[in-house]
Amino acid sequence: MKPLCLIIDDEPDILELLEMTLNPMDIRCYTAATVAEAQKHLHANTFDLCLTDMRLPDGDGLDIIKMIGQHYSHTPVAVITAHGNMETAVQALKAGAFDCIAKPIKVPELRKLVTTALQLPKQSHTTPHQIKEDNQRETILSTLIGQSESMQTVRNTIEKLARSQAHIYIKGESGTGKEVVARMIHALGARARKPFIPVNCGAIPSELMESEFFGHVKGAFSGAINNKEGLFQAAQGGTLFLDEIADLPLQMQVKLLRAIQDKQVRSIGSIKEVAVDIRILCATHRDLAKLVDQGAFREDLFYRINVIELDIPPLRERIEDIPALVNKILLKFKSNKHINLSKSALNALKTHNFPGNVRELENIIERAMTLCDQDIIVPEDLQLPEIQMIAQPKNSGLDAEIKFAEKETIANALKQTKGNTKKTAQLLNIGIGALRYRIQKYNIVLKRN
Repeated sequence: MKPLCLIIDDEPDILELLEMTLNPMDIRCYTAATVAEAQKHLHANTFDLCLTDMRLPDGDGLDIIKMIGQHYSHTPVAVITAHGNMETAVQALKAGAFDCIAKPIKVPELRKLVTTALQLPKQSHTTPHQIKEDNQRETILSTLIGQSESMQTVRNTIEKLARSQAHIYIKGESGTGKEVVARMIHALGARARKPFIPVNCGAIPSELMESEFFGHVKGAFSGAINNKEGLFQAAQGGTLFLDEIADLPLQMQVKLLRAIQDKQVRSIGSIKEVAVDIRILCATHRDLAKLVDQGAFREDLFYRINVIELDIPPLRERIEDIPALVNKILLKFKSNKHINLSKSALNALKTHNFPGNVRELENIIERAMTLCDQDIIVPEDLQLPEIQMIAQPKNSGLDAEIKFAEKETIANALKQTKGNTKKTAQLLNIGIGALRYRIQKYNIVLKRN
């Protein structure tokens, strides 16, 4: 069957242009001039795409986005905005629009948008192909381990963002899995069959950045013995993931902003600009908003890349996910040996603060698998500093720094168990008497909820 597109605009000339563009693409079009008329069409048909103007006689494009999001979520909505009205475009994307296109409408740009939108996975679950897509979707989503409320929220958000073309800022501490999330957004979206190009902005020497991003032609500078394709060109049609974007020098931020705005790049030494069609996902463990205030990151670039912000929670805020993560890590690293984690070792992990998050957990488990005896990991194999402190005898002469760390460990454990001393003693793998002694010794105030 031919794809169906609903076009909503109160200008007859625009409706005619859009129909004339889509009909040769073998797309059937229904047209509406008002929100009310569009609602009737939506009720009577299942559309593969909706194109809507932002200003309508009885409402606006945001009303259309909201209505479709609530009742016809399988239909991607692209919004037509006034030329240069970035604020309106951002509003539409945050509301759930698939993409935006500015007036005057450029036919090649429109065709690209429509082609990309029609590549989004369908959600009707009826044909063998669609069932296969559903299974692939579940497999992709399962790469993000954890059933905590916060991780379920992240997975739900990823699914929504995958059906959009908005630039995403993935925020989170080091080791939380920002690149994993970026790959999931790409794999679940319309660009999944196109390249996913990850780049660590902090790993590129500043003098090579322009060449790395935009490429160069032969003879452009000393050492340019061949033409070189840049990262933007390599990601054509797909996704460019800029990790640690906060490390970009200001001069490069200006060039990146222009490339994103104009959707064109020019290789070093070339006089010709090349159009690029890519989606930008970026990430950093640093606070970009704070860097903007400090003048270390351009405000205009920040608002371009931060259309939608996705926050990845640190591991210490989802300790209930640690057992599942440990099982996945054990499966990843064990070869012929069948290694398990003791209950006391698991409890010790649950009280650790994890400044390095999931990456740190993976390193701890890999090290413990090497050190453990009899194929069972015990607390001592984890080599956590707090375990070594608690294992010390009372009169071991701990210095002030170690005492402070021990106090913090006990306070964190008490916080996690909501002041339950019995559960805290189990988590720390010490007796209840030893715990009470330390609580009194360090003047720790118990707070029970």
